[in-house]
Amino acid sequence: MAPRKPKVVVTRKLPDAVETRMRELFDTELNLDDTPMNVETLVAALSRADVLASTITDRLDAALIARAGDQLKLIANFGVGIDHIDVAAAHARGILVTNTPGVLTEDTADLTMGLILAAARRLVEGANILQAGEFHGWTPTWMLGRRLWGKRLGIVGMGRIGQALAKRARAFGLSIHYHNRKPVNARVAEELEATYWESLDQMLARTDVVSVNCPHTPATYHLLSARRLKLMRPHAILVNTARGEIIDEAALAGMLQRGELAGAGLDVYEHEPAVNPKLLKLPNVVLLPHMSSATIEGRIDMGEKVIINIRTWMDGHRPPDRIIPSML
Repeated sequence: MAPRKPKVVVTRKLPDAVETRMRELFDTELNLDDTPMNVETLVAALSRADVLASTITDRLDAALIARAGDQLKLIANFGVGIDHIDVAAAHARGILVTNTPGVLTEDTADLTMGLILAAARRLVEGANILQAGEFHGWTPTWMLGRRLWGKRLGIVGMGRIGQALAKRARAFGLSIHYHNRKPVNARVAEELEATYWESLDQMLARTDVVSVNCPHTPATYHLLSARRLKLMRPHAILVNTARGEIIDEAALAGMLQRGELAGAGLDVYEHEPAVNPKLLKLPNVVLLPHMSSATIEGRIDMGEKVIINIRTWMDGHRPPDRIIPSML
């Protein structure tokens, strides 16, 4: 008799290739209409699943995890960030948590560089003017942006994505500065010609473009607070493709509105999917709908990581992308 396949509940619609493979390997329950699960729907899923294949839209806090059935043994997250999961609460219940690191690095770095370009050169603002029929011919002083070549880029969080962004930025003539919990190894620093700042305050006051690329944890909530944002130069640009909670969004909107910062490029928001209404009205802000990892290749790679983590757990081994509370 063939061994019982684990019950896997998938909380959102995934690429067809991923869903098909999951159906082949597991007793998989799909979310075909892609409706985000509310609390009660999640509780029901947690009560019947051996494995929950979750996404960022599932807020799995301690109270919710406490209501999980005893059969739940793995939360296989479809995504890198796990700030929506109380990993400690899961660990206390004997539930493993995994994520999908590494596969989104290049896609996120590409889009971050695109936001830097778009904000510095006012690309979206220019496109909107043209589409509105308000382009009346070239003039020497109209739609002036900022040159990137020769400027300083400050990277907040020099992990995989931060380093991938640094490589791209160097090709655009930006010098690399970064703030991290600790310096990167000497080989990486030499390759990127990167300057380490132990003090985030000092780096913010000296750079022309700041990119947020660190994870959201309790320690990084409002890391770029109102006080720190005021340290930035008036001509500086702030880009965020990490998590919205890392920036005090209300303070940022006010500074952009008053001209105390030149511009911003945002792909994530503090109260997502809600966006501060002030940001929506500003011409010097490029706003995207949380799409930094949204490539076909990236999503399929994420799904394959989820499958590997589930299969490894099925075989009685430690999943390769296991998250433990001490890592956070």
